[in-house]
Amino acid sequence: MAVGRRRAIELFTRYVGPEWRRALLLAMLLFSSIGLQLVNPQLLRAFIDSATSGAELDALVRIAVAFMGIALLTQVLAAFAQYAGEDLGWAATNALRADLLLRVLGLDLSFHKARTSGELIERIDGDVTALASFFSRFVINVIGNLILLVGVLIVIARENIGAGIAFTLFAIAALLLLGRLRGVAVRQWTRLREVIAQLYGSLGEHLAGTEDVRAMGAEWHVLNTLTLHHRAWLAARRAANVRFTVVGSATILTFAVAHALAFGIGGSLWLSGAATVGTVYLLFSYTELLRRPIEQLRSEIEQMQQAFASVGRVQEILAERSRLDPGRGARLPEGPLALELDRVSFAYETEPVLRDISLRLAPGRVLGVLGRTGSGKTTLARLLLRFYDPSAGAIRLGGVDLRDAALDEVRRRATLVTQDVQLFHATVRDNLTFFDPTIDDARIARVLEELGLGDWLRRRGAGLAGPLDAELRAGALSAGEAQLVAFARVFLRDPALVILDEASSRLDPATERHIERAIDALFERRTGIVIAHRLATVERCDEIVILDAGGVVEHGPRERLAADPASRFASLLRGGLDQALA
Repeated sequence: MAVGRRRAIELFTRYVGPEWRRALLLAMLLFSSIGLQLVNPQLLRAFIDSATSGAELDALVRIAVAFMGIALLTQVLAAFAQYAGEDLGWAATNALRADLLLRVLGLDLSFHKARTSGELIERIDGDVTALASFFSRFVINVIGNLILLVGVLIVIARENIGAGIAFTLFAIAALLLLGRLRGVAVRQWTRLREVIAQLYGSLGEHLAGTEDVRAMGAEWHVLNTLTLHHRAWLAARRAANVRFTVVGSATILTFAVAHALAFGIGGSLWLSGAATVGTVYLLFSYTELLRRPIEQLRSEIEQMQQAFASVGRVQEILAERSRLDPGRGARLPEGPLALELDRVSFAYETEPVLRDISLRLAPGRVLGVLGRTGSGKTTLARLLLRFYDPSAGAIRLGGVDLRDAALDEVRRRATLVTQDVQLFHATVRDNLTFFDPTIDDARIARVLEELGLGDWLRRRGAGLAGPLDAELRAGALSAGEAQLVAFARVFLRDPALVILDEASSRLDPATERHIERAIDALFERRTGIVIAHRLATVERCDEIVILDAGGVVEHGPRERLAADPASRFASLLRGGLDQALA
């Protein structure tokens, strides 16, 4: 509990502190409302005593008007306080969401491989939403309700010291009871958040694979999995609610005692002539008013329990650190980059995927990488983009070790194009430029013309400014056209090293002809890596490397290897590249 409280305070200070102006406005509204709540019962007593003593009607009307005016003003202040609290909560939680998203995007692929997208969405949005009330109102509500509680006790003591002492003892007992019960459901709320994250993770996986699920007739499996997750959700929710009901029941019983105390003390004072009927009603009103801050504190305890459950999960993400060092800022040279792999080995877990690979590629040369599925081709591409660091050895671009270069510099100068193209529900321009506003429209149009997408763009009434999501929903953008969009991104980014990971495998012959000349132009002034299963793709390569079981089994100039009957590459050409590497 102490750790959770410390973490909550750290988050509160970090994200609510910069919003101190909103917090100050909220405090002023709440404290003004508290003052008015203490005044109105006094007016009620004055009205009752005046009415029973035969006061003039005008005096009663003035008291009634004052009471209604203060009641209305209290409600107005409460409404503004609600708005200010929501505003504060959204400002603080949106800042936290942004930090969480940036942290997740900056983590290495091993982190993402271990978690589903649905789980991360629940962490970034669901857990943070649970913190919204804690950020916006918790501290101010606790302080405000404590002030209201003390104010009520002071006013009661001014009326009758004995009643003041009795109600003070009651309030202390009630707060101690609630304090003992404050942590009763934290573990259950934590479990509930975990179950919800697992549910959304499962939904995300199955929705992303809708076509495969339908094709394989696995709908019932998906529904069964959803049912199991819902059962776990129900069990976790029930456990949390049952334990929190203990707190609610304790509060109801406590205030039953409070009402009995108010009527008992008020009745005895009235019978002894020490209090008027108005004073008796005043004590009852203040008992009801006393109920409000204690119940609010109980409600804040519930919010605190949920917040503590979410705080730990949020802190886990904020505490995550990428396994990749950000680099020491070494600059990569301009122009095409030389590539060198110096005894590189790599393993995702314990089983090596790449073993002691060494090769060199001169600037501006194009290397074709061949190998069966599982030979390590895609892993090699990931290492070149520094999605992972080698387990052993070094990778150098332009003579600079990738671990010495700044990570963003590596990603800026090298680009990977795969057959899986991610298209966003955004404008055509944003999809082509990856949200880079510095690229002008004329340059985009030239690239699209070069890739054979000029007619497609002209058919669109809105042009570059129009949304692409309509095509995505209607399926009007073919796989080949989507692949051309990915190639357009490369041209617009203008990297020094281009890695094509089977990027043309989804192109039909007609579409492929559109980009053959463009790819040749792309490789004229850049270093290139082509990972392919198709013969036509490697014909443009200057050198060939063949991987098998994570090691290099052949490397040399393409023409020399093709002319050598004893080479593996020549054997692949004779047997048919597509079939031999399948």
